[in-house]
Amino acid sequence: MIFMAEHQAVQKKGTADLEKELSEFNESQGIQPKKPKSAPKRAPAIPGQKKPPKKKKVVVARGKRKRAVARASMYSGRGLITINGVSALLIKPKEIRDLILEPIIISKKVSDLMKNYDVKINVYGGGIMGQAQAARTALANAIVDTTQNDGLRRAYMIYDRSILIEDHRRVEPKKFGGPKARARNQTSYR
Repeated sequence: MIFMAEHQAVQKKGTADLEKELSEFNESQGIQPKKPKSAPKRAPAIPGQKKPPKKKKVVVARGKRKRAVARASMYSGRGLITINGVSALLIKPKEIRDLILEPIIISKKVSDLMKNYDVKINVYGGGIMGQAQAARTALANAIVDTTQNDGLRRAYMIYDRSILIEDHRRVEPKKFGGPKARARNQTSYR
């Protein structure tokens, strides 16, 4: 609410007032205003035509665990994290929510950074824990790709290697002659 009040106060101030303040500041600092470059000529706008939307910088990362695959899209925003269209704060049980948000929780700097970004994670396949671990890997990779910080990458690797590196292990297929991959039926000799 406080942010909104400050934002509205800034909006009410006219552009002429801001330009005046800027020119006074430049004069006091001895800064000469730059001559504006001539804008390239554009075709006249067609009435009713919408302006093309500004492109957001989007970072897409992937995470896998067993049969689960997660894709995380990270872009500038207000700090919302959604998983399959549901806010991450609504995920139950708490242990799974904490596992998914672990790349953010373990560092204060990262949690402050994430207030400026929105993340959408889509997960499919596998079970609950596989999806949670895949989402965790995708989120951590998106954060590292956005920050381009090697120190953060090393810190994640020291904390837990599986945050950034996908686990390649898969379930061994079942063989004949038994109930599971390695187990065999019990034999009676009497």
